[in-house]
Formats: sequence, structure tokens, C-alpha cells
Amino acid sequence: MNQTGSVTQHIENGIGTVTFFHPQSNSLPGALLRELGDAITNISNSSDVRVIILKSEGQKAFCAGASFDELVAINDKETGLVFFSGFAHVINAMRTCGKLVIGRVQGKAVGGGVGLASAVDYCFATKEASIKLSELAVGIGPFVVGPAVERKVGVSAMSQMAINATAFMSAEWAREKGLYAEVFDSEMEMDEAIDTLAKRLSSSSPEAMSDLKEIFWQGTAHWDQLLVERAGISGRLVLSDFTRNAIAQFKAKG
Repeated sequence: MNQTGSVTQHIENGIGTVTFFHPQSNSLPGALLRELGDAITNISNSSDVRVIILKSEGQKAFCAGASFDELVAINDKETGLVFFSGFAHVINAMRTCGKLVIGRVQGKAVGGGVGLASAVDYCFATKEASIKLSELAVGIGPFVVGPAVERKVGVSAMSQMAINATAFMSAEWAREKGLYAEVFDSEMEMDEAIDTLAKRLSSSSPEAMSDLKEIFWQGTAHWDQLLVERAGISGRLVLSDFTRNAIAQFKAKG
């Protein structure tokens, strides 16, 4: 489990919690992405769950995005499509699940991690939770997560991150742009706020929350196809010599 990561589910008092972990800064290899998307769908289908919390383990990175080890091992477009479709699977699972999803971002979010934070319905963060869309720096682009990020922060802020791909934007910047609803000085303060909202929502009308979620995500029904098409773009670009060399350099620094 330590080498491949894990996804766990927990239900208590109407609150369903999905937690993911990977030893490499909570990065997400393909198998973990599939497991995470399935877990979100599974827990949302439980009649015991009124609201979902998405979180990761550890106190540093929330999610470092795609697994570099897996990216560098991709040798054909089909494998690339399957890998990047994993992010589409997780985003679409949150989009279609019918339950409101609360995000808990305790540390840095990079690439696909920004996509996860963008796909939740209400996101809490600490001041350590800076964000970066790093894909262009390795010759790809935030194609799959782009629609989710753009929906939350707008084209201008999304394009700033996508173009300035080596720069971290602060948690406060992310709050000002609408990605984070609230930013806290400590994890303890954040967790208290998450607990308060989750308990309040767990006693709210499931039907009303489901109807609200449908309205919030109006106009995204085509994402099932769109995000897979975007995954194909990343799957093609990841085969380039530029991307292979860039990833090798990043891994050497790490």
C-alpha cells in the first residue's frame, strides 16, 4: 500500500469522507485515479450519505498531480489517453454524483491537484495551499482539468496559471479568484470549519441540495465527451521528446 497509495471511504452521521494518499506528495497514478473516481461515485450512491468530503493524507502537499513515473512510462497514444482519462473520471464523478462535495486542501496543489480542488462544490484551504498549473513546463498543458478550473476562476485566471506554469499562486490569490471559499491559518481552524459546514449540510434537505448541485453544474453535460477529448491531446503530447526530457529533468531535481 505504501508504494501504490490508497483510497479510503468512511461514513458517519450522514457525512461521507473519501481520502486519498500516495507517498510521492499525493501524486496520482492511473490506478489510484480510477479508484478515487469509483470511490466518489460509490459513496455518493449510499442513502446514508448527505454530503461528501474529499481530502488527502499528510500535512504537506494536497496533491502533486499526475505521477511522473507513470507519465514517463507512456509509450503510445492509447496508453496516454487511458492515463489522462483518469483525471476526467474523477472530475466527472464529482460533477455527476448528486451530492455536494466539500474539498479540504491542506497544502500545495499542482496540476491535476488544482483540477480536483476546482471540481469540488465548496473548497476550504490553509494558507499553505498555494496552487500551480505546471503542465506547460513539461510540454503538455492543463487540458483535462482546464474546464473545471476555468469554471471556478474564469478564463483570465486559468490562463495566467497555465501560461506562467512554473509559478505558484498563493492561497489568498486562489480565494480571491473563487477557487477557495475560505482560507485558514491552521489545519485545526480549517477542520473546525469543515466539520461545522458538513454537519449543517448533513441535516439539510437532500432533494434541495441535489437540485442546487444540478443548477451549479448546468451547461457541463458534454464534459463526459469533452474531458476525454482533452485527455487525448495530453496523451499525444506526453509522447514528445520535449516532455520526456522535461520530466527526466524534474525527476533528477527531485
